[in-house]
Amino acid sequence: MAHDTHQHAHGSHHHGSTRNLRVAFLLNLGFALVEVFGGLWANSLAVLSDALHDMGDAMVLGAAWYLSGLAMRGRDGKYSYGYARYSMLGGWLTALVLAAGSLVLMVFTLSRINQAHEPHTGGMILLAFVGLGMNGLAAWKLHGGSSLNEQGAFLHLLEDVLGWAAVLVGAVIIRYTGWGLLDPLLSVAINIYVLFNAVRTLRKGTGILMQRLPEGFDELRVTAALRALPHVAGVHDQHAWTLDGEYIVLTVHLEVDTTNADERSALTAQAREMLLGMGVHHATIELEQPQDHCVLQDH
Repeated sequence: MAHDTHQHAHGSHHHGSTRNLRVAFLLNLGFALVEVFGGLWANSLAVLSDALHDMGDAMVLGAAWYLSGLAMRGRDGKYSYGYARYSMLGGWLTALVLAAGSLVLMVFTLSRINQAHEPHTGGMILLAFVGLGMNGLAAWKLHGGSSLNEQGAFLHLLEDVLGWAAVLVGAVIIRYTGWGLLDPLLSVAINIYVLFNAVRTLRKGTGILMQRLPEGFDELRVTAALRALPHVAGVHDQHAWTLDGEYIVLTVHLEVDTTNADERSALTAQAREMLLGMGVHHATIELEQPQDHCVLQDH
């Protein structure tokens, strides 16, 4: 009965998470579309740049919404590790789109920077207030979420709030100083910020796809800890990678000086428990005798 209660609570939380992501996605997508038309109406490159950012975040939220349901499927006959990597892949593709879009918009802005440019500051201020309200509401819906999808989406929305605060300040300065050049300069600044974060996400995602060692994973420390276990004479063919930036997988061969079944079983259990404490969620451990010849050790 306790197990059923736990499952029910977990399911209720999952549905709440999915509902919050859906609301945040619809708010962000709807306002991003309004932003595009508003940016054209206000003749503001800064607003159009932030529209690109919001559209990218809407893609992130949409992927998070979809993947929060997909993650419940777990492993199956086609995906033995489950569907966790789809979450990372969605973020990687979104970052690629954002990086390309910010470069295109930056080139367009720089090509017009010497032209006379007078944005509609009243429209900019109106859109900035609406943007702060809409993105603030969407961020509030995800505030305090425990899932990685919710936390990542919440950070994206916080970036949007900061971007609209910058647009608001810039619009007020232009309105009272007449310095229209600030609008394209603000557009360039927003695009540089978006590009910086997109490239950082691309680098992280590429490392995950190429099975790079997880960030913060100390391979030498893990090897030393395994060597210190009872009956372990050597450690080799150790590999570690992450499925989605969080879930860490490790495979390793341990040379042991005992053939006693109980001692070998106890050693394996101790190694798994120790590795779990070091952040490894899934460990595959193979025990060998020191005199055994491991073909994999030669590669």
